[in-house]
Amino acid sequence: MIHIGIDMGGTKIEGVVLDEQHRELFRKRVATQAEQGYDAILNRIENLVRELADRTPAEPYTLGIGAPGVVSPETGLMKNSNTVCLNGRPVKADLERRLGRPLAMQNDANCFALAEARLGAGRGRKLVFGVILGTGCGGGLVYNGEVITGPQGIAGEWGHMSINPEGPLCFCGRRGCVETYISGGGLQARYREQFGIAKTMEGIEADYRRGDPAAVQFIGEFLRHFGRALANLIDVLDPDAVVLGGGVSKFAELYTLGVAEVAKCVFNDTLTTPILRHELGDSAGVLGAALTGI
Repeated sequence: MIHIGIDMGGTKIEGVVLDEQHRELFRKRVATQAEQGYDAILNRIENLVRELADRTPAEPYTLGIGAPGVVSPETGLMKNSNTVCLNGRPVKADLERRLGRPLAMQNDANCFALAEARLGAGRGRKLVFGVILGTGCGGGLVYNGEVITGPQGIAGEWGHMSINPEGPLCFCGRRGCVETYISGGGLQARYREQFGIAKTMEGIEADYRRGDPAAVQFIGEFLRHFGRALANLIDVLDPDAVVLGGGVSKFAELYTLGVAEVAKCVFNDTLTTPILRHELGDSAGVLGAALTGI
């Protein structure tokens, strides 16, 4: 069986075709053009799926789509998407109608976690939690190679656990969410608040490597928040592995000083949970989407 996966991002939509052994046969990326609205995004996805299907051998294929949000089990409508024109819309049903076939739709963080659990850094482990530290902060939970979504579709939404109820206001309307402290967007906002300077994470890291006192102080706070947030997660799930992805996961000290901060906070005498760098890079989302397909 051939597998087609679509990763629907805020700026790009990527598609892949995999064979039965999950080897890549074809891949294509197009611009999302989200500024043109809901129907334009669906047009882009429909056209890409049809092009990928034309590239497959003459046999049935599964289709899975990773989305920046969750299809509500109660209403069938998209929720929690940072591509806001998708929220409150029947994205899955509309795509099935356009394509004339069923498809699976999964949150993009879940797709990342599934791909890393089955094909990447977490392979061979029973319970894997995949963490995305990107512009925002998300996660996915995989057990025995299957995504756990929960009855509300929010399993893995680790980024919206509060670690400080008096903390910064999050876009979700609550305060002190993990996302406001350790995502790329959250870190940039906190740096600007503290020092009155707008800097990217790359700029902050460069200052840190030069020994700039402000950056050293700031990164120390970041690592402490990372440690507390991840320890809370480990205390609840006790996973066999945690896999980090997203742009912030490239920060090397997460795997040394950051792990040490996790060990300080975890409810155990030692930290034995492996905290791993992702292996599949930007490919994880689209590969995971292909793996979820029906």
